[in-house]
Amino acid sequence: MPSIRVDFYLLASNQNDARWLIACRLLEKAYAKGHKVYVLCNNQQDAELLDELLWTFKEDSFIPHNLQGEGPEPPPPIQIGYGREPRGFNDILLNLANYIPDFYPKFKRIMEIVINEETDKEQSRAHYRDYRAKGCELHTHQID
Repeated sequence: MPSIRVDFYLLASNQNDARWLIACRLLEKAYAKGHKVYVLCNNQQDAELLDELLWTFKEDSFIPHNLQGEGPEPPPPIQIGYGREPRGFNDILLNLANYIPDFYPKFKRIMEIVINEETDKEQSRAHYRDYRAKGCELHTHQID
Protein backbone atom coordinates (compact mmCIF):
# COMPACT_ATOMS: atom_id res chain seq x y z
CA MET A 1 0.00 0.00 0.00
CA PRO A 2 1.55 3.34 -1.02
CA SER A 3 2.05 5.86 1.75
CA ILE A 4 -0.27 8.81 2.12
CA ARG A 5 1.17 12.15 1.03
CA VAL A 6 0.68 14.97 3.54
CA ASP A 7 1.34 18.58 2.49
CA PHE A 8 1.67 21.33 5.08
CA TYR A 9 1.19 24.86 3.70
CA LEU A 10 3.00 27.26 6.03
CA LEU A 11 1.64 30.80 5.75
CA ALA A 12 3.64 33.93 6.52
CA SER A 13 0.43 35.56 7.78
CA ASN A 14 -0.85 35.09 11.31
CA GLN A 15 -4.42 35.96 10.27
CA ASN A 16 -7.07 33.25 10.15
CA ASP A 17 -8.56 34.95 7.06
CA ALA A 18 -5.39 33.96 5.19
CA ARG A 19 -6.10 30.29 5.97
CA TRP A 20 -9.57 30.56 4.40
CA LEU A 21 -8.23 32.30 1.29
CA ILE A 22 -5.51 29.67 0.77
CA ALA A 23 -8.11 26.94 1.33
CA CYS A 24 -10.21 28.43 -1.49
CA ARG A 25 -7.17 28.62 -3.78
CA LEU A 26 -6.12 25.03 -3.02
CA LEU A 27 -9.67 23.83 -3.71
CA GLU A 28 -9.81 25.78 -6.96
CA LYS A 29 -6.52 24.21 -8.08
CA ALA A 30 -7.57 20.68 -7.03
CA TYR A 31 -10.89 21.03 -8.85
CA ALA A 32 -9.14 22.30 -12.00
CA LYS A 33 -6.94 19.18 -11.92
CA GLY A 34 -9.95 16.87 -11.62
CA HIS A 35 -9.55 15.88 -7.97
CA LYS A 36 -12.28 15.12 -5.47
CA VAL A 37 -11.73 16.83 -2.12
CA TYR A 38 -13.35 16.40 1.25
CA VAL A 39 -12.84 19.43 3.50
CA LEU A 40 -13.00 18.66 7.20
CA CYS A 41 -13.89 21.66 9.38
CA ASN A 42 -14.09 21.91 13.17
CA ASN A 43 -17.79 22.77 13.26
CA GLN A 44 -20.87 23.77 11.29
CA GLN A 45 -20.02 27.49 11.50
CA ASP A 46 -16.62 26.96 9.82
CA ALA A 47 -18.16 24.66 7.19
CA GLU A 48 -20.81 27.26 6.33
CA LEU A 49 -18.19 30.03 6.20
CA LEU A 50 -16.10 28.08 3.68
CA ASP A 51 -19.24 27.22 1.70
CA GLU A 52 -20.01 30.94 1.40
CA LEU A 53 -16.40 31.90 0.61
CA LEU A 54 -16.22 29.44 -2.27
CA TRP A 55 -19.07 31.35 -3.94
CA THR A 56 -17.50 34.77 -3.42
CA PHE A 57 -13.70 34.60 -3.11
CA LYS A 58 -13.11 35.12 -6.82
CA GLU A 59 -15.45 36.78 -9.29
CA ASP A 60 -14.61 34.56 -12.27
CA SER A 61 -14.28 31.25 -10.45
CA PHE A 62 -16.80 28.45 -10.05
CA ILE A 63 -16.02 25.52 -7.78
CA PRO A 64 -18.85 22.95 -7.56
CA HIS A 65 -19.27 22.13 -3.89
CA ASN A 66 -21.78 21.49 -1.16
CA LEU A 67 -22.07 20.90 2.54
CA GLN A 68 -21.99 17.24 3.46
CA GLY A 69 -25.48 15.73 3.33
CA GLU A 70 -26.88 18.48 1.10
CA GLY A 71 -27.14 18.80 -2.64
CA PRO A 72 -27.29 16.32 -5.50
CA GLU A 73 -26.37 12.66 -5.76
CA PRO A 74 -23.67 11.92 -6.59
CA PRO A 75 -22.15 14.85 -4.69
CA PRO A 76 -20.00 17.47 -6.44
CA PRO A 77 -16.18 17.15 -6.44
CA ILE A 78 -15.79 19.34 -3.33
CA GLN A 79 -17.64 18.34 -0.18
CA ILE A 80 -17.42 20.31 3.07
CA GLY A 81 -18.19 18.64 6.37
CA TYR A 82 -17.50 18.42 10.07
CA GLY A 83 -17.65 15.75 12.73
CA ARG A 84 -18.39 12.76 10.56
CA GLU A 85 -16.81 10.60 7.91
CA PRO A 86 -17.42 11.45 4.26
CA ARG A 87 -18.87 8.94 1.87
CA GLY A 88 -17.44 8.24 -1.55
CA PHE A 89 -14.23 10.23 -1.19
CA ASN A 90 -10.75 8.76 -1.38
CA ASP A 91 -8.73 11.38 -3.21
CA ILE A 92 -7.78 14.45 -1.12
CA LEU A 93 -8.59 15.49 2.44
CA LEU A 94 -8.19 19.20 3.21
CA ASN A 95 -7.98 19.09 6.99
CA LEU A 96 -9.04 22.44 8.45
CA ALA A 97 -9.95 20.80 11.76
CA ASN A 98 -7.72 20.92 14.82
CA TYR A 99 -7.44 17.12 14.93
CA ILE A 100 -6.48 14.27 12.61
CA PRO A 101 -9.64 12.29 11.86
CA ASP A 102 -9.70 8.51 12.31
CA PHE A 103 -10.74 8.14 8.67
CA TYR A 104 -7.60 9.87 7.26
CA PRO A 105 -6.21 6.55 5.84
CA LYS A 106 -9.05 6.50 3.29
CA PHE A 107 -7.35 9.34 1.39
CA LYS A 108 -4.38 9.37 -0.98
CA ARG A 109 -3.36 12.88 0.01
CA ILE A 110 -3.93 15.23 2.94
CA MET A 111 -3.45 19.00 2.98
CA GLU A 112 -3.10 21.09 6.13
CA ILE A 113 -2.80 24.89 6.29
CA VAL A 114 -0.73 26.47 9.07
CA ILE A 115 -0.93 30.17 9.95
CA ASN A 116 2.05 31.91 11.55
CA GLU A 117 0.63 31.83 15.06
CA GLU A 118 2.14 29.86 17.95
CA THR A 119 -0.91 27.78 18.93
CA ASP A 120 -1.54 26.84 15.30
CA LYS A 121 2.12 25.97 14.73
CA GLU A 122 2.22 23.77 17.86
CA GLN A 123 -0.88 21.90 16.75
CA SER A 124 0.62 21.40 13.28
CA ARG A 125 3.90 20.15 14.73
CA ALA A 126 1.92 17.54 16.67
CA HIS A 127 0.08 16.57 13.46
CA TYR A 128 3.41 16.37 11.61
CA ARG A 129 4.86 14.03 14.26
CA ASP A 130 1.71 11.90 14.22
CA TYR A 131 1.65 11.58 10.43
CA ARG A 132 5.38 10.76 10.41
CA ALA A 133 4.88 8.04 13.04
CA LYS A 134 2.15 6.58 10.82
CA GLY A 135 4.52 6.35 7.84
CA CYS A 136 3.09 9.19 5.76
CA GLU A 137 5.16 10.99 3.11
CA LEU A 138 5.54 14.56 4.44
CA HIS A 139 6.06 17.80 2.49
CA THR A 140 6.10 21.45 3.56
CA HIS A 141 5.48 24.52 1.41
CA GLN A 142 6.20 28.12 2.42
CA ILE A 143 3.43 30.49 1.26
CA ASP A 144 4.14 34.23 1.40
